[in-house]
Parts: sequence; C-alpha cells; structure tokens
Amino acid sequence: MGYNVTAIKIDPYINVDAGTMNPFMHGEVYVTEDGGETDLDLGHYERFLNINLSKRNNITTGQIYLSVIEKERRGEYLGQTVQVIPHITDEIKNRIREVAQNYQADIVLVEVGGTVGDIEGLPFLEAIRQMRLELGEHNTMFIHVALVPILSVTGEQKTKPVQHSVQELRRIGIQPDAIVARCQTKLEPEAKKKIALYGNVPEHAVYSSYDVETIYEIPLILEEQGISKYVSEKLGLDYRKPELGSWRDFIEKYKKASVKKTIAMVGKYTKLKDSYLSIIEALKHAGTSHGIRPVLKWIEATDIENGKIRVEEVLERVDGVIVLPGFGKRGVEGKIAAIKYARENNIPFLGICFGMQLAVVEIARNVAGLEKAHTSEVDPHTPHPVITLLEEQYRIDKLGGTMRLGAQPIKIIENTLAEQIYNGEKIVYERHRHRYEVNPKYLEILEKAGIRIGGVSLEKPELVEFIELRDHKFFFGTQPHPEFKSRPLRPAPIFKGFVAALK
Repeated sequence: MGYNVTAIKIDPYINVDAGTMNPFMHGEVYVTEDGGETDLDLGHYERFLNINLSKRNNITTGQIYLSVIEKERRGEYLGQTVQVIPHITDEIKNRIREVAQNYQADIVLVEVGGTVGDIEGLPFLEAIRQMRLELGEHNTMFIHVALVPILSVTGEQKTKPVQHSVQELRRIGIQPDAIVARCQTKLEPEAKKKIALYGNVPEHAVYSSYDVETIYEIPLILEEQGISKYVSEKLGLDYRKPELGSWRDFIEKYKKASVKKTIAMVGKYTKLKDSYLSIIEALKHAGTSHGIRPVLKWIEATDIENGKIRVEEVLERVDGVIVLPGFGKRGVEGKIAAIKYARENNIPFLGICFGMQLAVVEIARNVAGLEKAHTSEVDPHTPHPVITLLEEQYRIDKLGGTMRLGAQPIKIIENTLAEQIYNGEKIVYERHRHRYEVNPKYLEILEKAGIRIGGVSLEKPELVEFIELRDHKFFFGTQPHPEFKSRPLRPAPIFKGFVAALK
C-alpha cells in the first residue's frame, strides 16, 4: 500500500534474547543484520516485509526487567518504589515508541507472543492497553489471533476457545477491533457469526486464516476478505489498493514448480523442523526461481553415528546434501560420514556454519591424511585442530550475545565458485553466528588437498568465509548463514547456486 511498516515481536520469556536457547525449545535462533539473536518470527517479518530489522525489534521480559533494574541501581528512579506499573509498563511503551521513531514508521505491527492469560504476558498487555488510552482509537488497533479447532469426530469448527480468549482480553481491559481466526479450513458462516457476536466485533472484522499450500498465500487470502480496507478505516489512513502483482507471480511460480529434487537435510535437531526454518524457506525461494520443488529428506546425524541407519542407504538416491548448522559433539561423526559420501560420489553439497567446519575436518582426515583432525570445540586434545576458537573468544566469560554476530563484509576471491554464485561481486555481506574458524596454520595443507578458499573476511587476520572443492559438481561451505537474508522475491545467491546444481 506504500506505507512504511516495521514490526516488533514481544516474547514474554525471561531470557534476554534467544541466543542461549536450545532450538528444540523454541525453533531456530534468527540473526539480524546488527547481530541480534532473536525469535524466529523476526525472520518471517523480514521475508514478508522485505526489510532488515534490528535486535531492538525483538523485546523480551528479560530485556525489560534488566533495563529497569539497571536504572534502579543507578538511582534514576529517585527513591521511588519500583513496580510493574508504572515502571515496567513504561519501559515497554518506551521501547515500542523507540522502534517507531528509529524506523520513521507509519505503522508499527506489535505482536505480543504467548497466550492471553499467561502470567508472564500480562505486563505487555497492560502496556498496550495504556497505549490505546494515550494515543487514541485512531492511532491504535487491536487484532486478536485465536485458534478455532475442528472436532475430529464431527468435523465441527469450535468457536468456544476464541470466545473465552476474547473474554479474557476484555477482562484485562482490551476489546479487539478485529479477530483473525486460525483454523485448518475456511471459517464457516455460522462460526464467523458466533465469533463476531461473542467477540463484540462486526462480522466484517472477523477474518479466516486457514491452511494453504504455502504460508506466502496468507496475505492474499486476508486481502480477499478486505483486511487492508478495514485496517485503513480503523487507523484513519488513506486506502490505497495494495500492489501484490509480484507477490502473486511468486506464488504462481511456486505452485507451478514441478521438477522434484530430493535434498538430504542432515542435522541434529531434525525432530523439530522449525530449528532450520530459514533454511527451509531459502530452499523454497531458490527452488521457485529455478522451477524446482525441493523435497526434503530429514536425516538425524545421531542415527548415522550410532549405526541405526547406513549413510550409503539414506544418501544413495538424493540429488543434493545439506549438512545443517548446530554445534556440539552429538551427531558430529554422522555429519562427517554424510560429507564424505557426498564428496566421494560427486553429489551437490552445501555445508552451513558448523556444516562447513566439519567439511574441513572430513577433508583434513580423509584427503590430507591428518589423522584424528578435528575441531577443538569437540576435541580440545586433537593433534590437528583444523577448526579452532576465534582469537577474541578466549577473553569471553559469558555465553549470551558474545559470538561473532551479524552482517560482516566478505571479500570474494577471483576465479572461484563463490565469484560465480555472487555474479562477480567483489564484496558481499552475510550474517554470522559462530565462535570457531578455520585454523590458518592448516590452510596450505588443506589447499593442497583440493580445498579452494572462495571468500575471506576484510578484517585482519583474514578469516575463511567460504570453502569449495575443485573438480566437484558443487561442493560449497559457508561460515555465515546466507539463509537469513533470503527473500521470496530475492533468493539468497548461495541457495540459488546449490539448487541450480541439482538439475
């Protein structure tokens, strides 16, 4: 519609950020351009809005309380008794306003995570209730997203959970202006009427968000129901017909992509696919641009390591192999076995972050002949630490927010696969999240074993960013995470290169 929009995700957990959380707990840790370790929803915001957000766009209970306690310790409250209201709620409101000002935004979309009624979410709901009073009805809008389950026995859409959820909201002082009903199927007229009646909103303010082939269809189905007109009306904005042509084209191409290619996804958190959400989306973006429908074959690296499955059997008929990020000892030997199989059988391979590091370990062991070569992260006593801790990491005594994080400049080496992937660009920026690096002491040996360096950092000493193998169909390792910058209409170059190699 031509308005400047930014988005904030509020996570009521007490962690300061998502950086120290196990992916099994909360899905992937998303990294912003400025090095924020955030909730994975920020990735969706960036992909849908096609903008870069910052660490300030993810607010947690931990951040708010930490800030208030630090102010109290500095004496900024001048002897007051520090309380949830007004001090915590004021801090929340200030953070929201700060983001709005920094982005010069016309509209700020604020998602309060969790479930209405959760004890940890109450201060945030109280803060936005106060914002309605302070800013007025034409400058604020409450949209409640709630679940409409379907009874498996009768197939009936049950609206009671929505009704109770709205009642709980109203009890704490918030009346929704619109309700988005999340359901497996399109909302039946009768269910819509009930939600409107008991939710105290007009029927045209109840929207059906039902299951579709791809999440990228959601804006289209909401637009068909007139949501942008209603939002414009509630916020007193000039209505402009949304420009959705290129978005529709992408979805049409996505649905028409008929060439199926199987990609082995080798990792240690495969039981929760959200652990690799941005990679899954990046493959969809790249696949659509090539008319390919990626079929993901999830392989638990620990099962290879423990001998539950044989690497030859699970990788025999795949078109490509991705060894996924995820540091730590568990599953390491399984990942290395998968890398060896892809290398020896000329299968297109992509190693991301720890996946790249283990590719260096595999080649060091099995090609360069460095017996027991390893990363010092997993084996501190290895005779050949081909992957070692970054110099500055030795001085760090805290885990949270202390990795090499965010967008860093990378110098692309001439006459390499990396140069082809990035269409001849000399300097590129990709987002990082790691502590360990390729050990420069072993570079000469590794290069003799066939590794070619595709990109290095601009900082001194130079750090290895991309590795590749000569005489291989496609063998590429990336220390940064290119998936974080992939967009539906602008796929990440590395994923485009990998998917093109599957043809």
